[in-house]
Amino acid sequence: MGKRRLEDALKKIDHPFEVTYRCFELDPNTPKNVNKNMYEALAQKYGMSIEQAKANTQNMVRMAKEVGLDYQMDTLILTNTFDAHRLTMFAKTKGLMIEMTERILQAYFTESKHIGDHETLTELAVEVGLEREAVTAMLASDAMTDEVRADEELAKQYRVTGVPFYLFNNKYALTGAQPTEVFVEALQKVIAEADEVTVLNGQDNAVCDDDGCEIPKK
Repeated sequence: MGKRRLEDALKKIDHPFEVTYRCFELDPNTPKNVNKNMYEALAQKYGMSIEQAKANTQNMVRMAKEVGLDYQMDTLILTNTFDAHRLTMFAKTKGLMIEMTERILQAYFTESKHIGDHETLTELAVEVGLEREAVTAMLASDAMTDEVRADEELAKQYRVTGVPFYLFNNKYALTGAQPTEVFVEALQKVIAEADEVTVLNGQDNAVCDDDGCEIPKK
């Protein structure tokens, strides 16, 4: 949802931007196969009832619909996402990280696919243009582990504790699925500062322009 709002904001800004995705696991200790649904997991984690968990989740579903996303929380399959992150990093080496990330998110939130399962991940990778044999071999190994861990270590340095988290020009940060307008304002600020020029010296030296040169008086 936050990703879609950022994309909408970028469409409103007449300026080139490069978007880089980073790896972050909300709960690295989550097993590959989880024997509870989303509502049960939320109720257990936050000490609330199943009904409260459903009500809170439905608010997220409603917000997702506002940006054209169809979240199917009733059938969403909880799992460990580490291998999915490894796959996105592998896709990055092929210039397909954005496409792979989008496909995994759709599979998880809308299609209720098991994105911790290697066969499922392989099929998703093939759909975006990656070679089946290469993906199968990568997932069967520990390839891309260091790359994922490096991103997670970077997140610690920036004190990131949740997602979504957005960092602009390594200077400004936004957290949460902010409204599109907030992203637009942030992007405009970044653009404005990039165009600013700071004069480091004083004004007591010779300056030349179209009207000639002004020599400072002693």
